[in-house]
Amino acid sequence: MEAASYCHLNGKGYSYIRRKLGENYFPAKILILMEKGKALVSTTIALAKLDLNPKSNPMVQNPQSQSSRTQFGRSKSPPTLLNLCLGVVGSHLEDIVSHLADIALDFPPEIKRVLVAIARRRKLLKDDVIIALADESWDVLDLSASDVSDLGLAKVAEICGSLRAVDISRCDNITAVGVSELVHRCLSLETLRCGGSRNSDRTARRCLDVLKPKLNNVEGDSWEELKTEELVTVADTLRWLVWPQIDKDSLERYSTECPRIIVNPKPSPFGFRGTQVPWEALPDIQLDNSVVKDIDPKTWVTWGFLPRAMPPPLSISGPKELSLAEKFRLAFQERDTRLALKRAKNARQHQRRAARERMMMDTGRKALALASQASRSFHS
Repeated sequence: MEAASYCHLNGKGYSYIRRKLGENYFPAKILILMEKGKALVSTTIALAKLDLNPKSNPMVQNPQSQSSRTQFGRSKSPPTLLNLCLGVVGSHLEDIVSHLADIALDFPPEIKRVLVAIARRRKLLKDDVIIALADESWDVLDLSASDVSDLGLAKVAEICGSLRAVDISRCDNITAVGVSELVHRCLSLETLRCGGSRNSDRTARRCLDVLKPKLNNVEGDSWEELKTEELVTVADTLRWLVWPQIDKDSLERYSTECPRIIVNPKPSPFGFRGTQVPWEALPDIQLDNSVVKDIDPKTWVTWGFLPRAMPPPLSISGPKELSLAEKFRLAFQERDTRLALKRAKNARQHQRRAARERMMMDTGRKALALASQASRSFHS
């Protein structure tokens, strides 16, 4: 063992051991090699136990951190410096409202959208705020439950001419006059959300006169005799109207007088007349929720605004959501709804033709009709 220790410490001692041990040299050499083998094995085991990347080996993780991660789920990434700054600015927004017209001149469009969303949640969104923050690049605008009036809406429509979706639900200061300015200036408007309060419901009923087609020549006998240039179409791009508390009479009037506008659409695997429902037309989604998803909710929750719980998105692609019988039922219901409008239109046409035939059978009425036609041709 002494020779082995000596050789372990000094590699030049092999010749000395061979002279002293003689025939016992080879057993001693085997002992030295065994000692080296044990050291090598112990070193290999130690290196195997050493984990330089704790995340790759879940067996050596801290059990306390592992249990906390299991309990609370995946840890959320920390907010960015920009979101932290916007949260601080939003919590003190009432101090800079009077100076927004000068401060917000150099703000990027997305920053302006965040400030508008925070102001709406903090009940600070009024005409001066929305006019100061309006940007021409916006295509979606959420003014719901705000104090914006017709003046502010008209000015925003003048600045943001490319708006596709606007939410004016529960805006008690907006009337049909403001909606008229909106649809005349925003020629790409596709989705309008309204209703939700008594004044807003009244505005939505009066908007029917703004949204339905109008005639330049009201002296015609029937719709079949109209020319295309005589039909004035307002808001011809408006396709979706979201009014959750719509009454039955208003729904029937919109369906008959504005058949191109679909009221309260629902997601369907078949769409509506070959068109898929956009997310802006779904009533359970806030239009500005995506711009403040990374902002601390304490910025506005302390001021009495509680964000609505968003239901999970409805998936219509998987086979588990809708059965084959349900798909057939929805298809039949949509087809029946579409054909009901055609049946009502045909019934009105038959009534007009019957009234015309009765009038032509009467000699006196026929004479009046011919005289009226002759006077129109004479003046033209």
